[in-house]
Order: sequence, then C-alpha cells, then structure tokens
Amino acid sequence: MYRRVVSLGRKVLFRLPVLPTYLIEEAGLTRIGDFNPQDIFIVGYPKSGNTWFQHMVCELVYGIDTRIAPDALIEQLTGADDSKSYYSRVSTPMYFKSHFLPRPEYRRVVYLLRDGRDAMVSYFHHIKAIEHLSELDKMDVVRNGTYLSPCKWYEHVERWLENPYTANILLIKYEDMKTSPAEVLHKFCDFAGIDRDDSYIEQVIARTSFSEMKKKEVAVGWANENWPKDQTFVRRGIVGSYKDEMPPDVLTEFLEQSAATLRKVGYSVD
Repeated sequence: MYRRVVSLGRKVLFRLPVLPTYLIEEAGLTRIGDFNPQDIFIVGYPKSGNTWFQHMVCELVYGIDTRIAPDALIEQLTGADDSKSYYSRVSTPMYFKSHFLPRPEYRRVVYLLRDGRDAMVSYFHHIKAIEHLSELDKMDVVRNGTYLSPCKWYEHVERWLENPYTANILLIKYEDMKTSPAEVLHKFCDFAGIDRDDSYIEQVIARTSFSEMKKKEVAVGWANENWPKDQTFVRRGIVGSYKDEMPPDVLTEFLEQSAATLRKVGYSVD
C-alpha cells in the first residue's frame, strides 16, 4: 500500500510506503495521526509565515541555531503533518507544522494569520515555482481556487475561527511578528509552557530574520527537490506587498470573497 503525498499545487511529489507496525516500532517511529494531547500544531494558510515561525520554534524550544542547522533537522523537530507518514517523537509536546483545516486531534494550536491579500501574492509566486509555470492566471486562482490547497484563504480563516473541535488556540498575526516579534515570542513561550529570557528572545529574532534566512538559502539551497534552483523560497515578506503586486481586477475579485473576513480579523479594507 502507498500513501499519496501532494504538493501545495496539483502535482504529486512522491508516494510513501505504508510500513508494517513491527518496522515502525523497530525504527522508533510513530504514525502521523498518533498524537499526544499536549502536542502543538503550528497551523496557517500557505504563505502566512509558517516556515518562518517553524524556525523560531526550533530556536526557542530546542535551542538550535537555525542559521546552520540542516533543513532535515528542522523538519524532524517541527515537521509538516501534511507531508509525512511517520515522525520520530523527540519530545512531548511535539511540534508540527500544518496547513490543514481543523481536526479533532489538534488540541493545542498556534494559528498564524496573515492579511489574505499578501498571502495570495506570495502564493502566486509559490504556485508558479512549484508547478514550473511561465505564466499564471491569477484571476483563475482567486475566482476558482485553481492550485489552492486546502481551500481559499477566507474559507481557511473562517473555519479556524469557528474552532469546531474546541482546540486551545493561540492566534498570532504575521504583521505582529514583523512589528513586535519579542511580544509574539513571549506569548508563544507562555502558551507552550517554556521559559526564555529577553536576551535569548532577542537572539532568536536576530537569527531567524529574513536576511539570515535568505543567506542560508543562498548558501545551502532549499531542501525540496521540486523547488526550482533559480527561484528563491524566502521572498519579500513585506506587509502590504499586495499593493504593488496584485492586479486591480484580481484584488477586486479577492475582496468580493474575502472583505468580510478581512474586517472580522482586523484588517482594513479601503
């Protein structure tokens, strides 16, 4: 038997074999889905700062220097629930990155929220790169949800706001990560039950800055075989980037769908 694993677009990246239980136990692995109620899930719509926050968590929780840590180690410590069949439980709680909609097994959640307009322009670049497209019909993406996974931005946010399984949720805004990172990380530490002093928090902020992540990507690349070598994964990261990147007609269509949700979560809609 094989489990199908899909990228954030339509393309199937690979198939993972479903291992027999005795091999899983001998390897010290745990099946994805077998979680502990104390585990913490870092959830966000794609391009909402998920990878950035993943690096921060690795620094805060495990004390590793993500500037030099291989991506394989970062994935082992805070791996993606939506692209693995198994994981190695190195601690309790474990930390998982996910783009999924609410699930009953997600009891403790850090929900990363970003202005959907900025998330979408970044997602456009991601789709073009991962699907190896020379051009992308952005209107088709926004209007029809083509290439989007797991759903449209407003659907993802609204579903998590509903919180149908009454998870314990810490909501963190991408924009606050940019303007008040120390405050954000202290809130996360309180949520996760870890104690880090101000000086260490500042060190984490410096080591996970966009400039440091860009340096690392240039030096060692990105651990994704399907990611084009001539494209950068860490991009602008600018608040309000949609203003000079999203075509007016596409923005109008996006607002037709998402203006109410943007206002609900505190973003201004002119």
